[in-house]
Amino acid sequence: MLKKFTAAIFAFILSTGLAFAQADVNKADQAALDGIKGIGPAMSKRILDERKKGEFKDWSDFETRVKGVGEKSAVKLSDAGLTVNGQARGKSAVAPVKPTGKPFGKKNKDGKEDAAMDKPGAAKG
Repeated sequence: MLKKFTAAIFAFILSTGLAFAQADVNKADQAALDGIKGIGPAMSKRILDERKKGEFKDWSDFETRVKGVGEKSAVKLSDAGLTVNGQARGKSAVAPVKPTGKPFGKKNKDGKEDAAMDKPGAAKG
């Protein structure tokens, strides 16, 4: 009984370790890429075809060159263990812009534009 339990624990640990395997897009073969959740045979082929043209410099380069990989999917692939030059992809590199709720050109009670600083290139009045 103890042997079966130990074997089951060992098998679980082994399978868990394989589930979190890392693969670098510039070094991995097709089997390693296919092992990443979210990458199937078609995408791994696209990755390898693009890599033949030159190594991927960074995540931005990877997203630009591989059809079907955008910012959201890149984050998911990174979370699944994919790296570019050993680097995981962080969340969005640029914080999303939050609307202020004020339309451009809205006048305040003094008759001056309230949102002048929200306009690109606008000078403070």
